[in-house]
Amino acid sequence: MTQRTTARPEGRRPGPGRPRRAAGRWSAPARPVWEEPPGRAGLAAKGTLLVLACLAVLFPLWIVVVTSLSSKRTITETGGLVIVPRDLTFVAYQELLGGGQVTRAAIVSVLVTVTGTLFSMTVSVLCAYGLSRPGSLGHRFILLALMATMFFGAGLIPTYLLVQTLGLTDTYLALILPSAVSVFNILVLRGFFMGISPELVDSARIDGAGDLRILWRIVMPLSRAVIAVITLFYAVGYWSAWFNASIYLGDQNMMPLQNVLIQLVQKQEIPVGLGQAVKAGNLSGLAVQMAVMVLALLPVAVLSPFVQKHFRKGMLTGAVKG
Repeated sequence: MTQRTTARPEGRRPGPGRPRRAAGRWSAPARPVWEEPPGRAGLAAKGTLLVLACLAVLFPLWIVVVTSLSSKRTITETGGLVIVPRDLTFVAYQELLGGGQVTRAAIVSVLVTVTGTLFSMTVSVLCAYGLSRPGSLGHRFILLALMATMFFGAGLIPTYLLVQTLGLTDTYLALILPSAVSVFNILVLRGFFMGISPELVDSARIDGAGDLRILWRIVMPLSRAVIAVITLFYAVGYWSAWFNASIYLGDQNMMPLQNVLIQLVQKQEIPVGLGQAVKAGNLSGLAVQMAVMVLALLPVAVLSPFVQKHFRKGMLTGAVKG
């Protein structure tokens, strides 16, 4: 019994994507360098860069928090910002939260953020769900009209005249309605809604469920990730907003927390209710500025870790589909 051997024709060489034969065996094609698993040096370099990046972010926050908790004598001895904590005290926070302009501004910011986020999410979810249903009345024209607003805007002066004509100046509605809806957020929600299996919606419709019931019982529970992300986007936007209040509100007692922070940092104005403590020498103006910064950053810093796990699933899925 003879064995047959198939010889490769002379001059034929394996191409770049063809496996090579070495020592009587076919070996897999070589992978690029960046696809190879990193060695010890690479892991050490990545860990070092990650630690340095974290320190670059956390070190300024550390200075702000420590300075806000430092006494006036410590701030005077260090000549400004404090790095090493000494003689920590909560006098600045007690004065800020004990009444006055800062306390009122914090309450205004919380109310505007909660009310505005609920209103914006309601409008955005309803609009995105309607645009995600094929065959809905005028959905293509409405979608094109919404997308056009992402490239063409009316401008500041027409917007201000519209708000003034509607009688919204010196009202809290002026802080919510002009920026209530984001077309980008609607498109992300629409893309996620379109990724939901149509069979689920059709089966619920056969059972007699209407559109609102389908949205509340089927679509919303399956879209928790993207809803959490968009809710955070709207909440951070309302909490950090200061421009609308600066042009639409004339009463200082109605200003949100971010506008009080601008008065402290840029204009060096002490909020109402703290001037007596600063003049008496019991409180440092720099500690007051840092304490207001901490109060402004605290809600975002607390809520962000809870929503972080939804960012990958919510944003990528909603942005790619549809």
